[in-house]
Amino acid sequence: MKYIVAIIQPDRMDEVLERLTASKVHLVTASSVMGRGRQGGIAQVYRSHKEAGTLLKKMKLEIAVNDDYVKPAIEAITGAARTGEVGDGKIFVLDLQQCIRIRTGETGHEAIG
Repeated sequence: MKYIVAIIQPDRMDEVLERLTASKVHLVTASSVMGRGRQGGIAQVYRSHKEAGTLLKKMKLEIAVNDDYVKPAIEAITGAARTGEVGDGKIFVLDLQQCIRIRTGETGHEAIG
């Protein structure tokens, strides 16, 4: 089991979700977050509007998957989120020690679904 955390541009969210669904990855948690990467605190024109300050708007996706779905999930995210511009985002893949479905008490692979 793996836990995938992806930081992407907000305007790429719909396409990323569509591609994840097409890859049979349905369980996604999304949050609006703020962050910065290499662009740091430099105000810049980004996708036709000026971003000022040290933190930029991003979307954070959290996805728990069984091992067979790691590669399809990563390919779906990168394929939909990549523009080739600074700020496309990052993907982190972490080992997931345990998963428990509260409603049924299922654990491990069965709890992820």
